[in-house]
Amino acid sequence: MSDQQRESEYVPSTSQWVREQVEEIERTGTTASVHIQDRPVVMLTMRGAKSGATRKVPLMRVERDGSYAAVASQGGAPTHPQWYHNLKAHPDIELMDGERSFPVRARELDGEEREQWWQPCVDAFPPYAEYQTKTDRLIPVFVLERR
Repeated sequence: MSDQQRESEYVPSTSQWVREQVEEIERTGTTASVHIQDRPVVMLTMRGAKSGATRKVPLMRVERDGSYAAVASQGGAPTHPQWYHNLKAHPDIELMDGERSFPVRARELDGEEREQWWQPCVDAFPPYAEYQTKTDRLIPVFVLERR
């Protein structure tokens, strides 16, 4: 298998719930077919940081003025989720919201800009506030802006 073939190959998540949600989104053609704790999601399609393979992950839908946020909470775990490293290595990704897909660029936020996005993230998914209390790391927030 060539490097280019490997880079375009979709490699499902090792997490069963992620695999099942991605499969359902692809089967129905919309992110509206799944949810996390009764809240809407978007799906990110990205390249793996090390493998270059296509990866997909459903995340909470946090939208503001046409831009989206991606919160690397991992439930308050002490380490970042794998997709965090994928976005850092390959920030140009595809975002699916409902039936629409479009290219976006991920940019990690810091300082005041992160603070401006944090409350809308918590409003969209209140457990984020609790997750932050469970970890010593500052939970990363990315803004996803259309390219």
